[in-house]
Amino acid sequence: MSAARTLRVPGRHGYAAEFSPYLPGRLACAAAQHYGIAGCGTLLVLDQNESGLQIFRSFDWNDGLFDVTWSENNEHVLVTCSGDGSLQLWDTAKATGPLQVYKEHTQEVYSVDWSQTRGEQLVVSGSWDQTVKVWDPTVGNSLCTFRGHESVIYSTIWSPHIPGCFASASGDQTLRIWDVKTTGVRIVIPAHQTEILSCDWCKYNENLVVTGAVDCSLRGWDLRNVRQPVFELLGHTYAIRRVKFSPFHASVLASCSYDFTVRFWNFSKPDPLLETVEHHTEFTCGLDLSLQSPTQVADCSWDETIKIYDPVCLTVPG
Repeated sequence: MSAARTLRVPGRHGYAAEFSPYLPGRLACAAAQHYGIAGCGTLLVLDQNESGLQIFRSFDWNDGLFDVTWSENNEHVLVTCSGDGSLQLWDTAKATGPLQVYKEHTQEVYSVDWSQTRGEQLVVSGSWDQTVKVWDPTVGNSLCTFRGHESVIYSTIWSPHIPGCFASASGDQTLRIWDVKTTGVRIVIPAHQTEILSCDWCKYNENLVVTGAVDCSLRGWDLRNVRQPVFELLGHTYAIRRVKFSPFHASVLASCSYDFTVRFWNFSKPDPLLETVEHHTEFTCGLDLSLQSPTQVADCSWDETIKIYDPVCLTVPG
């Protein structure tokens, strides 16, 4: 693996990292003081240069920030979510913020995602109050609220293929597929027998969703037949905190875990584990794969570091 570019952020524990869909090398990181249990949060916007990573903007919020998503129609705009139940809209062209705060959830908001399908600019949020909300960022209040999960919601993510369709993963051990147009749940999948902390949609197959759970397993689900997973990936030794499909390889995905590692997988291979990266010394919570560089990965951890690197398995063909 090439040497990682590392930024240490003293007193800030990383929760989420996301590459800009517009600017190559720009990365956002949501972080919290005191492991998110108490204290404030910080949104860091980073740029890469020859010497490593540098902070372009840093915004503070009065509670821990747990997730971040870039706007899909404005390269300067991001949304974060927080332990105080609110979402925040930020503009990197301005030195202070936020521009807007959306406060409806009654407990921690752990997940936020901006829709990728053309023609709709919607944000989905998932909360420990057991609800999912969909927002139009130009409107101050949510468009609709989705109920049905029976425990905290850890992950909400839009389908990159189907407008108005999103997935959610919960402590109630289910993966659920929803449709904005019906405001009801379309599919309920009892995907694990433990809490599910993350889910993601395959970029190449509109019917494939992956889940990552406290049972240390990743499972792939074909939404046309959800009786059993189409793959299971084993290797992590503690809970899987986040999972991301590759934007460049149809059967490659990455996962990060409370076992301090990031692992890369190809679920189409008999021996699916491609690589294990062990460069953190604490829970690894944030993970993203670059949309611009087929080899570049970013992660962040409770060890107060943010890293950008090129794992060997993505730089070697095949």
